[in-house]
Amino acid sequence: MKKNNRESRFNTRQYMLNEDYEVYYYNDLHFTSVGSHSHDYYEFYFFEEGDVTMNIEGTDHPLRPGTMLVVPPGKWHRAEISTPELPYRRFVFWITTRYLESLAETAPEYAFFTEKAGTEALIHTFDPLSFSEIRTQLFSLLDEEHSLRFGHQEFIRLKIRTFLLTLARLIRENEQEIKKETRSKISAVTSYIDAHLTEPLSLSRISEEVFLSKYYLSHLFQEHTGMSVHQYILKKRLTAVLSAIQTGTGAGEAAAACGFRDYTAFFRAFKKEYGVSPSEYQTLYRRVLP
Repeated sequence: MKKNNRESRFNTRQYMLNEDYEVYYYNDLHFTSVGSHSHDYYEFYFFEEGDVTMNIEGTDHPLRPGTMLVVPPGKWHRAEISTPELPYRRFVFWITTRYLESLAETAPEYAFFTEKAGTEALIHTFDPLSFSEIRTQLFSLLDEEHSLRFGHQEFIRLKIRTFLLTLARLIRENEQEIKKETRSKISAVTSYIDAHLTEPLSLSRISEEVFLSKYYLSHLFQEHTGMSVHQYILKKRLTAVLSAIQTGTGAGEAAAACGFRDYTAFFRAFKKEYGVSPSEYQTLYRRVLP
């Protein structure tokens, strides 16, 4: 049964009838998956409910409420339903490349999605409040689709513009917040290491102190610093040894004071990092002193 003409009966058609855009809200039970397919337009897919995995170019993406996928033209994809007995609810918004590009000519902000999902699918999960705002705008667009009120076509164009700008704004702001949180987490890790450099440091100990799992910490640190946690600790200790040697401290004493428990391992790391042995560095440094 239709709800104010908002729900559409699913059609396996994977081509557009409208020259600019199409929008649908589906609510299915015992849904039969469509085979892998691609489009010559952008598909904005908003997952609301169900037990579904989206396969894009052979990679599975389990979906949860609030997940959005923007699948660019030419990308093969299919929804795989794990539990057909559960309701499968989703919005689908199709828009042609030509229409998106024409909008971008009026304001650069509309190029957000052609840049973000130009060749690879864009996947983003919204928080419940943001997704509620998106749902409201999509339902408003669907309502206008079935309206014959004055200014019908212009209202649709305005709603599409507002919808796309809202999406882009929510994604940008969320990404900025994630970057801020990430910087805070990385800072907590480096601050802890710097404060305990002379002590035994392990990934397990650090992860417990900063309340992150070992796997997540390792992945996050590598991704955002370009080095592993172990490499960071090693470089910080070597730098500290270098500073101590420059003040006249012996290499062995400096190494032990800076957290090295094995002189042989320290010696190898020092020579690899600086190209000379600790004693050779001491000699060279003394020669350049005034």
